[in-house]
Parts: sequence; C-alpha cells; structure tokens
Amino acid sequence: MKINKQNKNGKEVSIVYSDDNSINVNIFNNKILMEIVGSFDNNLKELEKISGSKIYFRGNSIAIKGDKLANEKVKDAIEYLIDRFRSDQKIDRNDIITSLNKDMIKDIKNQSTVQLFEEVIKTPKRSVIPRSKLQKEYVKALKLNQIVMSLGPAGTGKTYLAVAVALSMLLEKKVERIILSRPAVEAGEKLGFLPGDMKEKIDPYLRPLYDSLYDLLDYEKIQRKIESGAIEIAPLAFMRGRTLKNSFAILDEAQNATETQIKMFLTRIGENSKLVVNGDPSQIDLPNKNLSGLIKSQKILKGIKEISIINFDHRDVVRHPLVTKIVEAYEKNTNDKG
Repeated sequence: MKINKQNKNGKEVSIVYSDDNSINVNIFNNKILMEIVGSFDNNLKELEKISGSKIYFRGNSIAIKGDKLANEKVKDAIEYLIDRFRSDQKIDRNDIITSLNKDMIKDIKNQSTVQLFEEVIKTPKRSVIPRSKLQKEYVKALKLNQIVMSLGPAGTGKTYLAVAVALSMLLEKKVERIILSRPAVEAGEKLGFLPGDMKEKIDPYLRPLYDSLYDLLDYEKIQRKIESGAIEIAPLAFMRGRTLKNSFAILDEAQNATETQIKMFLTRIGENSKLVVNGDPSQIDLPNKNLSGLIKSQKILKGIKEISIINFDHRDVVRHPLVTKIVEAYEKNTNDKG
C-alpha cells in the first residue's frame, strides 16, 4: 500500500511511503531536483554513504531503501536541503553533512522555515546559516553582545561565523573596521627561520582567517579593504596599547594566549565595538599548557552579563562526519582520564 504525503513545500514535492519501508521523494521542480541530486549524483552518493540507506534516482523521483529509521532520516535530510536551496539558491557539501544532523532535523520539525533561517548571515558570495542550536545562539550573541567568547573543537564554526557576522556588519557600515588577530605561537618551527619579512613570517599563522574572508567576499575586494585598512590582520602582540572604536575584533586560537594576553585584548574595547575570543582548549601549542588563559578567562568572566560565553562540543561539528567521530573519541579519552 502506498501513502501519498504532501509536504510543506506544496505541489513541487510529494512523499510516497511504501509497505516495504521504502520512501519515494518526488520533486517536480527540475531546478530543485538537480541541485538536490548534485553533479554526477554526488549529493545522493554522499547521503547514501553517511546514512547507510540505498538511494536511487530516476526521472523526478528519489527512492530511499533500507532500514526504516535510516530512510526517514534521509527523507528529512532531503526536505532540509530543499529549504536550504530555497534560502540560498545553492547547496554545498556542508549542507549535505548538516542535513543528517539529528539535532538540526529535530530543530527543523519544531520550527517554521522563517524561524529556522532567522539567523542567516548575508554576504556577497554566500548566505551563511547556523547549522546547530548552539551555532544559532552564537550568531545571536555575536549580533547582540559586545563581547563573546566561544570554546570548542575544530569544525564548530567559531571563526567562520564570527568572520561572517563581522563582514556583514562592515558592509552594512555598522562598523568601520574588522580586526582579525591570533597569537603567533610557534608549533615546531622558529619564526626567525621562516623566510621573508615579518608579514611573510606571520601570514601562515593567520591563513585560516584569510580563508574565511575569501570564502565570503571576492579576493580583489578583500585585498582592497586590507590595503585601505578596513580589514586588518595582525598578531596578538600588535594589539597592546590600542583602543578599538567602531571595530569588530576577533581573537582566534585563543587557547594559545595567556590569561594576561586575553585580558589585554578584551580591555582594548572602545565605543561601538565588538570583541570575540575563540579557542579550542584541546589544541594548546604553548610549551607549558598551564599557561593557556582561555579556560581561566571563561571562569573569571562568566558572571558578567554583558559577556556571552558559548561552549561547543562534537555535536556542533559541521565538517566531514569523521571529524565529529574523531573529536568525540578524544573528548571521551579526556573524560576517562579525568
């Protein structure tokens, strides 16, 4: 017996449940269908690999066959991807990974499409959408609070989301300047032995910040803003003695900053400015890990209501699913030792 279920996307999509637990998602808008399927069916292959279900594509129909719960999860993922496409007119690999995040899918079922994408960050090259409940809280805090601290593992969007909010505020003229900073902590190589002048020596340490910028705005426009001073990228040591006005400043890799250095950065705040401190306490490169001031600063500042503190974990990782498993394994190992 087949049951036709008209979903929230109207006549363009219908869901058909069969007695053998298989599900057919029929998409009658070819533009949406092709984006969901992906080039050479790559999106469906990715969904199939992650979910464990078998997925077949023919005509306007995507057939999902396998375990009942897994099939339902893939169906929910496809509905999420349809909403994602409607919001941004494209789908990338991270969207595929996010679509199978059970916490995100639960969030989708509990909210309208408008509510789900209310924290979208508009930039010239793409719209950035928070992919977990904590990421939504983080983006909201970035918009509302003067100071935000975020702690958590790699891949949770700490830097990327902060850079996206900063860039959108710069383009909307809500701030006059973005300042991106991080400690130039050596990780096996001495700065003095690296080739080039000081800028060329420290650029490798700042590369993730450049990458985030280039993903959100054209290379030439970023270069012009760097040359004009609208975007400044500098090591943490260069922040001493400054007062930041009309600025959005981000301190990245703050697990490699001492308590004194983080205090120095936070006390740079001036009129109409926002400061963000990001770090992963599990990846400290300091010779003496006890010198890291990130967790100490979190404990010191947690009672100040104007400062928002967000703690991410493996459930917020939006990179390859294997990254989530790696982070979770290390977290378990740390907890077992503790």
